[in-house]
Amino acid sequence: MKSKAIGLFALLAIAPAFAQDMPRPVEFYFDEDAQTTRAIVAIEGSDDATMQKLLVEIQRDPRAREEMAQLAHLAYGAGRPEVGASLYDRATGSLAQTHALWRPIHWNRAWDLYRAGDAEGALGQWAMLANSRALSAAWMPPTFALVLWSLDRKDEAVTWYAAAVRTEPDQWRGTSRYAELLPAWTDAERATLAEVQAAWSANPPDWP
Repeated sequence: MKSKAIGLFALLAIAPAFAQDMPRPVEFYFDEDAQTTRAIVAIEGSDDATMQKLLVEIQRDPRAREEMAQLAHLAYGAGRPEVGASLYDRATGSLAQTHALWRPIHWNRAWDLYRAGDAEGALGQWAMLANSRALSAAWMPPTFALVLWSLDRKDEAVTWYAAAVRTEPDQWRGTSRYAELLPAWTDAERATLAEVQAAWSANPPDWP
């Protein structure tokens, strides 16, 4: 990370995380929920100049939530999770659940937490999204399977993976379509999900 960007990050504070109860799996998950699972991009780019532009916009407008969320994501990518957490908290502060940015900000924050090694924090964010409204989103079974397996909650992970298979058996029974189905996931994340798939295949749980 360049020293200029580090100086910009030093202006920002640290904020705490919180936990959420897990939702119970349902039988099928067909809702696309594309509004949630989108990247947040206020300004194209990810370099130092982009971060400076984002910070200028935030300084001009304390309600520049999209810019805050993008800069938070870039801070995590730069190895500054404490700054990313502060920016995400600022972006979601007093933000109503009905706001168009509420769900995608928490979705992106969850992935940044997971990739920073905080699977528990990521689970809290995803669980909050799942609990916030009656929705059976397609992202839920594979995502919860991944994060629960990472937390060594393997029986629960397999239960969630089984929901993916019930919903779209041709897609999730095997692993050959993972790159197509999960293009934004890393190879390591897809490999972890393949471990869940192997455990499911060895002993598929009954429903309900």
